Amino acid sequence: MKKRIFASFIAASMMTAMLAGCGNSGGGTDGGSSDGGSSAGSNYDMTLIMAQRDEFLGELEAAAKAVASEVGVSLTTQDANSDTGKMLQYIETARNNGEKAIIINMVDPATAAQCVEAAGDMKVVFVNRYPTDPSVLNESAVYVGSDEMTSGKFQGDYLSELFKSQGKSEIRYILLNGILGQTSTENRTASLLQAFKDNGVTAIEAAAPLAADYDRATAQDMISPLVDTAEYDCIISNNDAMALGAIEALKSKNIDPTSIPIVGIDATADGRQAIKDGSMAMTVFQNPVGQGRGALLAAKNLVDGKNVAEGTGYETDETGNILWVPFEPVTIDNVADYE
Repeated sequence: MKKRIFASFIAASMMTAMLAGCGNSGGGTDGGSSDGGSSAGSNYDMTLIMAQRDEFLGELEAAAKAVASEVGVSLTTQDANSDTGKMLQYIETARNNGEKAIIINMVDPATAAQCVEAAGDMKVVFVNRYPTDPSVLNESAVYVGSDEMTSGKFQGDYLSELFKSQGKSEIRYILLNGILGQTSTENRTASLLQAFKDNGVTAIEAAAPLAADYDRATAQDMISPLVDTAEYDCIISNNDAMALGAIEALKSKNIDPTSIPIVGIDATADGRQAIKDGSMAMTVFQNPVGQGRGALLAAKNLVDGKNVAEGTGYETDETGNILWVPFEPVTIDNVADYE
């Protein structure tokens, strides 16, 4: 269940996300909103806590809300605004309200154990951000997301093929890192570098990696001094937002971004448009609708005592505690399939 789910839900999901992003609507506080059908017709009350709101997480949130109304769940969503303390407060509030399950997009994946403790008897579904310590995962606490060790690999494989077709086996790159210390950042980078190695390409840093926190404006500011001074063959970003920031930095220096291979991850709407424009060479589709839908269904399955994967269209790993939503490479050849 890949881009087909994305196509099915995206129109309704984006409208819901826009409404959710407007702030406090319904019974939530500090940016919370309630959705997923009326409580009278719902079997369960649940809360989805997001680390922050951005394009990707907005689509994830909207997809969770959409499926909640289909399966009898009254879902409240909360935005932790990158505040771990606020995130833990929302978890405790949901527990005190007698909710059956909590879905958490963690501010800091190192706090997974604290999240489980705060949840008490509630079932816990971590979504999108993998726990730093996966030992917290069990029959009552699971993870739904994409295997980050495949995302960077797709970038590395694409660039290796591109440069080898040009007769290059040694390249210099500028790397835009996400939030340092997060598993997603570490694994996206590690799998990228391993792919270069596996493909026989020597990849050399043109500058020290830039920690731009997955943020477009931060990436633009940080990379701007390098784009017309460093010697590099490509720009590699841990997500689309930072890649787009790099594109803006190049344009501001009158450098044609189509002349430099720039790669990202997420296949956001802006990222897909950049591929169509030729300013970004490729990205890797991370399915926000699949993750949001999968997380909500996994939470309900846990409460119902069913297999985590039931009804999701995805499969769990060998432990049964991780539901993988696959990454997919996106280039000019197939970007239209993700609209």
